[in-house]
Amino acid sequence: MRVTIEINGRTVTEEVEDRTLLVHFVRDVAGLTATNVGCDTTSCGACTVLLDGESVKSCTVLAAQADGHRVTTLEGLPGEDGQRHPLQEAFSEQHGLQCGFCTPGMIMAAASLLKENPEPTREQVREGLEGNLCRCTGYHNIVNAVMAASGQEVEK
Repeated sequence: MRVTIEINGRTVTEEVEDRTLLVHFVRDVAGLTATNVGCDTTSCGACTVLLDGESVKSCTVLAAQADGHRVTTLEGLPGEDGQRHPLQEAFSEQHGLQCGFCTPGMIMAAASLLKENPEPTREQVREGLEGNLCRCTGYHNIVNAVMAASGQEVEK
């Protein structure tokens, strides 16, 4: 089946099998590898992308379902001037990553959260990221990064 998806502002068209998952379309067809394949069972959130501005786990969406839609990956967050997105800066400054495997999915989920709620409480951040797992950190610095990106105080 022929699928056309706008990914990070670029139109990508390809013949794919009906069962091709969006995560594999993004990685294997579009060549954007920041979106990770973690569990393939929707449990970890490493594959989170924005589909028409809403966060989705791309291992649960068929490429065919995204046909004609707009996808944003971590590579698409920086501005046209190449400057890192405020969430990328905050994750770096607040040490919100260790091995980095979960980071793209965390940042994409956080971007969706901040779009819906520009000044969340710490509890709302925790709830908003509950579908994204990190096996390295205790989430404290990840929550701090989202709070910092929203212009709020962070806890030490």
